[in-house]
Formats: sequence, C-alpha cells, structure tokens
Amino acid sequence: MIDTRIFLDSNILLYLQSADAHKANLAEDIARRGGMISVQVLNEVAHVMLYKFRRPWAEINEVLSLLRALFSVQPLTLAGHQQGLRVAERYGLSLYDAMIVASALQAECEILYSGDMHSGLLIENRLLVQNPFTT
Repeated sequence: MIDTRIFLDSNILLYLQSADAHKANLAEDIARRGGMISVQVLNEVAHVMLYKFRRPWAEINEVLSLLRALFSVQPLTLAGHQQGLRVAERYGLSLYDAMIVASALQAECEILYSGDMHSGLLIENRLLVQNPFTT
C-alpha cells in the first residue's frame, strides 16, 4: 500500500544504487513504505543515470518503469509550475527543488524525504522536509 503522506526526492531513489551501504539501506527502507514522486523526480533520476552514472538507455527505462510501478506519480501542471516559482522565491530553494516541493504540496503530502534540501524546513505549514541521512 502506498503511503500518500510521503513524497520522495530524486536523490533518495538514486541512493538505492549507492556504494555507501548505510545510505542505500536507509533509502531502501524509505522506498519500501511507498509514497509519491513527481514527473520532475523521474526526469532527474533519468538525467543523473545518463550523465553521471553513464548507464545505458535500456537500464534507465527499466528503472523508470519500476519507479512508476512502485510509486504514485504526481504530474507536472501549470499550476504546479506557478506554485513552484512562489516556493522558490519564498523559501530560497532551487527551481528544481521547488518544483518537487510544489508537487508534494499539490499531492497533500506531509513529509518530503530529501538528501539535499534543508532538513526540518516546514513549507506552507504542512510539508516537512526530512533528510533521512542526518536524523
């Protein structure tokens, strides 16, 4: 069962492939609970796998198919884009992080797991960013 209160940033999913066993295990524990991701997360995973990890397209497509099957995917919308811009300005987040935050807000999630956003940040008084690698 997918826990729709939880949203995962792309870096959590990428840590599933980490050589750091501790981080890979933590990421796996989070991923097992299910949750939500966005099209932006899928795009970032594909980008990192292609350009940083140098993985072939067949492997990237396999991973993306698996992620789409395991998690509920929040679509990109114009309203989400506009909300992301407001979030970026208000909270000082990068545009790409803010788009993920906007998707999590639209999905009415309560927790956003991210390895690189400010852990403990409460966004719009309803979405808590948590870094599972520092808690």
